[in-house]
Amino acid sequence: MDVLSDLLHRARARNATVRQLIQRPPWSLTYADGPALTVVATLGGQASIRLDDVPGAAASLTAGDIALIGDVGRYTVADDPATAAQLVIHGGGRKQIVGDGPAVQATLHNLAPRTYGDGLPGATVLLRSTYDLHGTVGERLLSMLPPLAVVPAGPRTRAVLELLTGETARDEPGQDGVVRQLLDVVLLIALRAWYAGPAATRPGACLALADPAIGQALRLLHEDPGRRWTVAGLAAEVGMSRAAFAARFSHLVGEPPLGYLTTWRMALAADLLRDTDSTIAAVAREVGYADPFAFSAAFKRARGMSPSAWRQVS
Repeated sequence: MDVLSDLLHRARARNATVRQLIQRPPWSLTYADGPALTVVATLGGQASIRLDDVPGAAASLTAGDIALIGDVGRYTVADDPATAAQLVIHGGGRKQIVGDGPAVQATLHNLAPRTYGDGLPGATVLLRSTYDLHGTVGERLLSMLPPLAVVPAGPRTRAVLELLTGETARDEPGQDGVVRQLLDVVLLIALRAWYAGPAATRPGACLALADPAIGQALRLLHEDPGRRWTVAGLAAEVGMSRAAFAARFSHLVGEPPLGYLTTWRMALAADLLRDTDSTIAAVAREVGYADPFAFSAAFKRARGMSPSAWRQVS
């Protein structure tokens, strides 16, 4: 399994809610208590997104654009940045009206659980999907993204968005399930497009995924984190000299190969300790430590507490 698929699988990224917004200007929605990850797919028209708690984080969307919003707490989606606030949506779906007039009432109507197929000429059409990410691996996945990432319309996204647009225009049995599955595909394609695009310039695993040799090395580490890896062994696996491999890995990922391996092992161990009843010795073996005492020392350096203390508080 490739690194991105592995991260999504281990983070248990599952579709929590799907909402469609079809609205003529002016309109403005503020989402408070946002989930770990939100995907906004623009099917038609234009919109703006502003992260209210992150100064300067804003973007404009046109048809075909996809926005990925991290765990930022509060953000606003509107037809235009200058449109006054109309509605605040809190966790659990509670709505707080902060404006008045027909636009607010229309927006409330369009926030029903299922509104596919209610097209309006000249309106903005958005699909918003929220995901809950699990545990330390989920945090690691989010750390690879900026708070707001926009994937512009293009060949990588056009085909699946056309399928999504066509499906929302129908009213057939199984439609909800198809829309949810397509939005999961949108998430994967958007993440892949972002990591491969020019905006992903910060050192980190996301930048390295597009490099054939380093991406392959990351895949090997994710597939078998318990193996007794060495820098020379990884370099040989990907057909590079030890020195060239170590330098390129550190440049692209932002840390040396064995440092990345230790960080990944500790992330896996943290989730195993939280989610299973396995003994500390069993967790240690699963992530590549034959000696539970060496594992405990490494875990404490990484997490600031022992494995047993982590299990109690997490």
